[in-house]
Amino acid sequence: MTRKPQVLTGALVGGLLTAPLLALIALGQQAAGLPFLPSDFFNPVRDLTPGGLITAVIDSVKSVILTLNLGRVDTAAKNVEFAMAISLLFVLGIIGGAIFFALFNRSERPTWMRTGLIGGAVVGIVMALISLQFGISSTVQPALIGAIWLAALFLIWGWAHAWAYTRLAGAQAATAAPTASSANNVMAVDRRQFLITLGAASATLTIVGAGLGALIRREEPSATTIAQGDGATQTAAAGIDVPPPTNLDDNVIPAPGTRPEITPVAEHYRIDISLVPPRIDEASWTLPFVNMLSSDQEILAEFTLDELKAYDTTSDYITMSCISNEVAGDLISTTYWTGVSFKRLLEDVPLPENATHLKLIGGDNFDEIVALDLINSDDRIMLAYYWDGKPLEQTHGFPLRIHIPNHYGMKQPKWIVRIEVLDGDQDGYWVRRGWDKQALVRATSVIDTVAVDSLVTEGDQQLVPIGGIAWAGDRGISRVEVRVDDGEWQEARLRTPISDRTWTIWRYDWPFAQGDHKFEVRCVETDGTPQIEDRAGVRPSGATGIHQVRETL
Repeated sequence: MTRKPQVLTGALVGGLLTAPLLALIALGQQAAGLPFLPSDFFNPVRDLTPGGLITAVIDSVKSVILTLNLGRVDTAAKNVEFAMAISLLFVLGIIGGAIFFALFNRSERPTWMRTGLIGGAVVGIVMALISLQFGISSTVQPALIGAIWLAALFLIWGWAHAWAYTRLAGAQAATAAPTASSANNVMAVDRRQFLITLGAASATLTIVGAGLGALIRREEPSATTIAQGDGATQTAAAGIDVPPPTNLDDNVIPAPGTRPEITPVAEHYRIDISLVPPRIDEASWTLPFVNMLSSDQEILAEFTLDELKAYDTTSDYITMSCISNEVAGDLISTTYWTGVSFKRLLEDVPLPENATHLKLIGGDNFDEIVALDLINSDDRIMLAYYWDGKPLEQTHGFPLRIHIPNHYGMKQPKWIVRIEVLDGDQDGYWVRRGWDKQALVRATSVIDTVAVDSLVTEGDQQLVPIGGIAWAGDRGISRVEVRVDDGEWQEARLRTPISDRTWTIWRYDWPFAQGDHKFEVRCVETDGTPQIEDRAGVRPSGATGIHQVRETL
């Protein structure tokens, strides 16, 4: 009697078959806009994870990125998140292989193929339904095409397990010959040879699929094109001219090494809940205001992007930061925003008398609540469609996102696809997970540079330019002070900010002295409120504390 393939062998086969499956899924997404299952499956797992746990994971990931100096936090974190989603399905594939082999071991040969096909079909249908319900990665219409694609891939995946099991069991049966020892040796060789061949085929398919996907991604339309529903592309609108900053003639020149006063869009930080940013077709996109107070959820008003652009524009240079930004972190950027005043737009929406709040929902299923009183009290709150004078990039919220002064980015959804009218307040996505409900910006100041290679000579004295930024939302900065080696606080010079919503560049020229030195910075808001100096982490209301750097001169 021959020994059937072990469950652990099934786990190995599951991994070998799941790797090319994931590569084919990625290739389908890149080539034809089919669902990217790792993202679609990861979405409900993420959303169902308790807020405390998901925050702990986020904090751990950030800590590793910063400790190992893995680059920009937003980019590295997204790569880690991507790897987690891939790994989750890969591990499930390994478990699936083990389950298949356990089922095959309990049945006879005639039923193996049927069991594999049924198992693959069941898994495929479940994955297709998950993608239909929670997915945002697919651009194929109708969405059922993507579901059929996933179901078909998993049907083949299930069949492949049965085929592999049949080959392994057949190799063992074929060696049930002269002596037990010789049979076992030949059986082991045949099984090993088959697994090596399967592994080579799996690696080849995985590499080819992933390589083609990467090639297609590099050849995707640039940020100046917009995907159309039929797969064609259309050159995006030219946008608007961006006025030069009003502080170009300011006599405070940033210290060498200070970050750019305006962040290029390509370098603007990106933090969101999406592995794959939603791809929204401008031709079919509209912005509906839905009355949740009526039984039929009537649409009170609906706007196309062109209709929004027909309103008078509101524009300004704006700094925005993530509430997860550590003291001196890189999750903060400044660019030129353009859109329509939300207050002005609401004049053309017949809101019910008892309406008090709006719920903004993004194409990534992110949501946040904005009080009507806040919108009506501030003309600067905008629904933005341009950054740096050009249509929003897909990764940054095309076609529409909101800007609310003096609040962290967690309160400001991107890829807005729906606005619901409510008669009371609710908690938004991150608030439900334990973050601050108001998410008001906390004042911060940062040392970007101690420019030891750019000494300034004044008389017989050499000065070291020290510089960075200070920011307090729209509340402004009145003073920045620098301290060296726990000495007295010295006032820095401030460059006029570009707008009342951007960071302030500061500079302090310090008399050069050799040795090891500690530099610290703090700021004061326009109304005299000092920066919070006590150290606090980002959760739940944003980080506080004095930034310090050490340099050897």
